[in-house]
Amino acid sequence: MTTRESGSTGLTETKTKSARTPRLCPRMRVLCGEDIALGPGKVDLLALIGETGSIREAAERMGMSYMRAWTLVKTMNACFREPLVVASRGGKERGGAVLTETGRKALELYQELDVLSLKACADTWRQLRQLLTD
Repeated sequence: MTTRESGSTGLTETKTKSARTPRLCPRMRVLCGEDIALGPGKVDLLALIGETGSIREAAERMGMSYMRAWTLVKTMNACFREPLVVASRGGKERGGAVLTETGRKALELYQELDVLSLKACADTWRQLRQLLTD
């Protein structure tokens, strides 16, 4: 366990050894021109929209504004041949949002890319990991 003082607040933070254990965390992005069609945050948003049936609820769970989430959805939809999310107006009683078949497939394929990228990096990561402190 390590302890350090935070300069700005004077508070002491205690970190366990597991919190300092090196780990590999690649962040893949799918670009469409200058726009990010899919990335870690957008994939999280898609998954939460699929789970909750609501852009607003998904945004709240991610700690972002509804307008930010809606902007991300519009960007994703514009980058694909078919929309990933279809929203209907009307609030909780009549409104909502659903992932389309294309949205579900894009989410699944991105998650698969994520797994495959970690597998592809495994040997090199093992070598680099040996050079890092615990």
